[in-house]
Amino acid sequence: MKRFFAEDMRRALLQVKETLGPDAVIMSNKKVNGGVEIVAAIDGDAEPQAPQAAAPAAESAPQSDEAERYAEPANSLAEILARQAQHPAMQASNAEPKPAPEPQTEPVQAGAEATQVPSEPEVDIPDYVGGGSAAEIAELRAQIKGVQNLLQHQLSGLMKQEIEREEPMRALLTQRLMTMGVSERIADQIACFIPEGDDIEDSWEQSLQLLEGQLNTTHDDILTRGGAVALVGPTGVGKTTTIAKLAARYAQRHGSDSVALITTDTFRIGASEQLKVYGRIIGCPVKVANDAKELADAMLTLRDKRLILIDTAGMGQRDKRLSEQLAQLLQNKRLRIRPYLVLSSTSQTQVLNDTVKQFKTLPLAGCIFTKLDECLSLGESISVAIEQGLAVGYLTHGQQVPEDIRVADEHYMVTEAERLYDKSICSNVSDMPKSNWQAVQ
Repeated sequence: MKRFFAEDMRRALLQVKETLGPDAVIMSNKKVNGGVEIVAAIDGDAEPQAPQAAAPAAESAPQSDEAERYAEPANSLAEILARQAQHPAMQASNAEPKPAPEPQTEPVQAGAEATQVPSEPEVDIPDYVGGGSAAEIAELRAQIKGVQNLLQHQLSGLMKQEIEREEPMRALLTQRLMTMGVSERIADQIACFIPEGDDIEDSWEQSLQLLEGQLNTTHDDILTRGGAVALVGPTGVGKTTTIAKLAARYAQRHGSDSVALITTDTFRIGASEQLKVYGRIIGCPVKVANDAKELADAMLTLRDKRLILIDTAGMGQRDKRLSEQLAQLLQNKRLRIRPYLVLSSTSQTQVLNDTVKQFKTLPLAGCIFTKLDECLSLGESISVAIEQGLAVGYLTHGQQVPEDIRVADEHYMVTEAERLYDKSICSNVSDMPKSNWQAVQ
């Protein structure tokens, strides 16, 4: 079993054929940075395929020899395909000629009987060849699916063992990145660029640098550009507190008269009052909009402000009312609104991906990760930002306004993810019996 890298599939298949021969079997293929990766295998214990006999000799061979040759097990995939291609021709050449029909002595009958084809002799077909009941077919499909899953699991284990044997550095780096919370796909893509044989610490630093290069940030877009910005996201992620932090930071730089707040959250009890309290503390106006028309009127009233922050209602990504709320933001044509998706860094990877999928109906300008002080691993958030193509704008790490917010930085995020990883390793070691410490070290 070997791995091949090429710019496209055609070049990769040529490499497989030149290295392993035409009998190689493609085990898997996937896209990687710069091209494709193919895993191919060949049975080293198989005997070489015997040369085919000449055409005249094949024609003169008896039918029993042909049947015996096709009854023998094939040695390769190429031989199986060749047999399938030759089998119909063999049947046609070996078929016995049918005797000519006897001349008819009676006149042919007219009508349907004249065109009736003589019936073929009945053949005893097993029950499993014909169509069964719906329950039997469903059971057969379930069995086939089970065998398929088992083969995929075994193949995955063989591939991992092959990588650990031929590329131990890649396997080690992939495992460390996954332990840090990075998804398997991104971890494998990063580790495959690290050459084998280097020092483990140097290779780890190179991996972290490559991970930084995959991240994108908005470079303090909200506080430098201004304009109209709406924070959207599921309930409980901290949108209102984040808006207060951004408004307070902007007021410190440009004055409280240059920023305004609008809330469309009329579902949660006390939501508008909470934002009004923040507005009084900062010294900026606060408007409440119940629908798209009131939102447009409020933005028209506050058009002289350099920054307008819009707080939306927190809804689950599967809430039916979510589409209505997002449509309100898209209906406004007087002023372009830049939506930012607020995500909690404590959420599971599947929850984060599902949330981004539902909110991607909006032209998201970026995302904001909150609750970094509560998360145990930051690799999941990094993976979601990379895989979903989201630029990270800000990171929040507490409830204090406006202290607990910072501009997102690639190096800081990867360094924080590594710190949490090291902290979890030390915590696990401290919980072990002292007899196992030496093995870990």
